Amino acid sequence: MTHIDSQTPDLSQRSYGTHVRAVLTLGLPLAGSQLAQFAVHMTDVIMMGWYGLDELAALVLASGYWFVTFILLGGFAFAVMPIVANALGAQNTTLVRRSTRMAMWISVIVAVLVYPIFLFSEAALIALGQEPHIAALAQPYLMITGFEMIPALIVQVFRSYFSALERTRVVLLAVLGAVVVNAGLNYLFIFGNFGMPEMGIAGAALASLIVSTLMMVGLIIYAQIATPENELFRNMFKPDWDVFGTVFKMGLPIGLTSLAEVSLFNVAAIMMGWISTTTLAAHGIALQLSAIAFMMQLGLAQVATIRAGNAFGRGNEADLRRGALVVSVMSMCMAAITCAVYLSFAEPLIGLFIAPDEPARLEVLQIGALLLVFSALFQFSDGGQVIALSLLRGLQDTAVPMWQATFSYWAVGLPVAYVFGFVVNWGAAGVWVGLLVGLSMAWVLMGIRFWAFKSRINAGT
Repeated sequence: MTHIDSQTPDLSQRSYGTHVRAVLTLGLPLAGSQLAQFAVHMTDVIMMGWYGLDELAALVLASGYWFVTFILLGGFAFAVMPIVANALGAQNTTLVRRSTRMAMWISVIVAVLVYPIFLFSEAALIALGQEPHIAALAQPYLMITGFEMIPALIVQVFRSYFSALERTRVVLLAVLGAVVVNAGLNYLFIFGNFGMPEMGIAGAALASLIVSTLMMVGLIIYAQIATPENELFRNMFKPDWDVFGTVFKMGLPIGLTSLAEVSLFNVAAIMMGWISTTTLAAHGIALQLSAIAFMMQLGLAQVATIRAGNAFGRGNEADLRRGALVVSVMSMCMAAITCAVYLSFAEPLIGLFIAPDEPARLEVLQIGALLLVFSALFQFSDGGQVIALSLLRGLQDTAVPMWQATFSYWAVGLPVAYVFGFVVNWGAAGVWVGLLVGLSMAWVLMGIRFWAFKSRINAGT
């Protein structure tokens, strides 16, 4: 790991305004690409809501099941971003190539190893207390998207690589293209238009598989053309065990940290399934809207990782401190805007996801609008925790945040969700109280960790 050296000259005394402009220049394309990536999934949710309420509930469960796996395995791909950013700051171009190549290796290996959990997903969902007919609808989706795991993880490796290089526009363009292609393929495969077979939820899965594969091929070609100096594919099949271990050691805590948060939301979905299919559908819609705001925060968070990692690699303490403060304040401003929108337009936003002739439309609107109020309340803590976590990743500090996330979400958030949802009997609203408490705890712990960690560096320890 590269450490800040008090003897390194301060290469940057940039003003806060300069930092703001730099964050926006890098962050807007990243935030846009996160929103566009989420739009791919949201298209599935909206179209499935038009197709049928049972299919929508199955998609909420199945996509959550898939995403939990992806976010765990994706930690190895996400590790590329801080490693490459730090390597660039230290002018170590060899490590750029080696770490990216080994991240691709790990991604393929783990994707193959986990496929059986998709093959037997129906039994797993039933064991988790879900209705058998919903679990039966979910399994075909997961059997197809299980194959998608390889291209999806490779895409994430290249997104991390290009983001660390600050080539964010290509990532944005690639994902925008995916939104359009996915919507068109959904229209064909879900509903059976233009002579295609009507596949329902399995059609959404097939569309996702095709889109991820096309993105993978496109980004590989672009990497070869646009960054030949890094020679990413030189000795592609030659093992590099030292760097393999470095990527694995950094990536596993990143994946487990993300898993701790995402699995909290997915256990919340399972709890909603205990209440009713209608409640599960409303929860899924509110979660999609919450995730829109989180994608913007995630774009800022990636900027935090890149800039912190680069400043850390250069040994530039002033740049690290000012950049961290700027991105944190921008995150809070974004949270305030989102909070106001969700509180003002909760019911109309929920209504976008439900067909006008759906018999349960009114009940879904009422439950979903209530949950969106809770979403508005946790915008600050959700943004705060992901920014603090990402700054720590820029310093290549991943192990302690993993334990902080696990404690916050599983030892605090999940018990609170169960108690308020089923003991106090607040139902869906009580489950979301647990989400709010868990996110707030993570924000406090990781925020303290980041600033204390910086203090120890500044003190030369």
